[in-house]
Amino acid sequence: MTAAPPLHLKSRQGRWVVLATVLGSSLAMLDGTVVNVALPRIGEDLGTEVAGLQWTLSGYTLTLAALILLGGALGDRWGRRRVFVWGTVWFAIASGLCALAPDVSMLIAARLLQGVGAAMLTPGSLAIISASFDDEDQGAAIGLWSGLGGVAAAIGPLLGGWLVEIAGWRSVFLINLPLAVAVVWVSVRHVPESRDPHPPERLDVLGSALAILALGALTYGMIEKQVWAVVVGVALLAGFVMVERRSRNALVPSSLFTSRVFVAANLVTLAVYAALGGVFFLLLLQLQIVSGYSPLAAGIASLPITILMLSLSSRAGRWAQVHGPRIPMTVGPILGAAGLLLMLRIGPGASYPTQVLPAVVVFGLGLSVLVAPLTAAVLGSVSSNQAGIASGVNNAVARTSQLLAVAALPALAGIGAEALGNPDAFASGFRTAMLICAALLLTGAIIAAVMIPRGVTAREPAAEPGSESVACQPHCDVTAPAVQPPPH
Repeated sequence: MTAAPPLHLKSRQGRWVVLATVLGSSLAMLDGTVVNVALPRIGEDLGTEVAGLQWTLSGYTLTLAALILLGGALGDRWGRRRVFVWGTVWFAIASGLCALAPDVSMLIAARLLQGVGAAMLTPGSLAIISASFDDEDQGAAIGLWSGLGGVAAAIGPLLGGWLVEIAGWRSVFLINLPLAVAVVWVSVRHVPESRDPHPPERLDVLGSALAILALGALTYGMIEKQVWAVVVGVALLAGFVMVERRSRNALVPSSLFTSRVFVAANLVTLAVYAALGGVFFLLLLQLQIVSGYSPLAAGIASLPITILMLSLSSRAGRWAQVHGPRIPMTVGPILGAAGLLLMLRIGPGASYPTQVLPAVVVFGLGLSVLVAPLTAAVLGSVSSNQAGIASGVNNAVARTSQLLAVAALPALAGIGAEALGNPDAFASGFRTAMLICAALLLTGAIIAAVMIPRGVTAREPAAEPGSESVACQPHCDVTAPAVQPPPH
């Protein structure tokens, strides 16, 4: 295949490419934000308990986290536009199945399928921009993509709450269908095809299979409280590590972990994003079940977090570029933990101005200080030709930690099967969960303070002012922590 000439952002086709990738990334992003808001109504309508809601979230994250690196490799080998379109169509069909699900078992199965589609769709979005645009316009294109994606993240809770109130929870899945049609139409007509001219000899199918089996067993064991499944999951995870260390075509090259900063940044990611997964799962439930907020009001309540990240993350990234990421990666989680301690005040009839708003503002400030420097540390710890796979690995770590947190946290916090119908029981478990999440954030701060050397700086991300995006190579995921706010 003859490579297409590089595009310019001001060209007509260049604008179409940005539109296609923004709409594509918005599919996966909106799905995360709007479904969280809909969880209480899903529980009521389908008669499911807390475990059913955990699986509703975790099913999607499970297949996405396990297959996202394979999805990037498929795009490099078979064509990024082709796999991007396949993923979009798959995602749309699975979304329709979610909307039609007659019971929670069918909904969970459809969510698992949705995650497979997202694993094909999401790596291609930013990889298409990286491969399509002229070097001089690539940073501006990524910045525009990131800014518009940030808008999608900001409106997600509002859109989800509004849809649930006027049309029911099934509408949060049906909204994906017209978006998917638009993505496919624009992509087929206007997005140039690209692929890696020298892909690995073989795809790491064994590694991918071990990853999904390991995460599946761990998730099942934690949600269903089956110790044997957790043991099997740990054994499979050990097998995955052994396979990756010996494979010539590993999804996760072991050479990345020779960098102390890369290891430290991913350990921070593991702790911090576990906390975020727990917070964004339980906070919206707490506001609706205990505080009596409507779905729309609960969605609006979390909006300051996204606004603060969109406003301040680029400034934190520039500061870390000059002074190094160690301080913001230490201070950010501490601020986030303080915000979670303030969330302990959110109870029955909680006042938004005096109880909810201060907590989400302090928490949002912590994330704003942390996220961009964290990604700068990841990318700055490897050579430029490894930036894409490093970002992909970091995103997989973030997804995995969120998956396991949603699976394990309710049981650890004492949120039992009856909690959805018992506000007092849920509120007690919520307080315990927030203390656990605060401890995870403080653990991340300690890791950063101890393991990130002083004076370490990162290569400057190629981004427009006002965005926290980074320049990524193929495999880089559109929902990588560096690029988008955490899903809520």
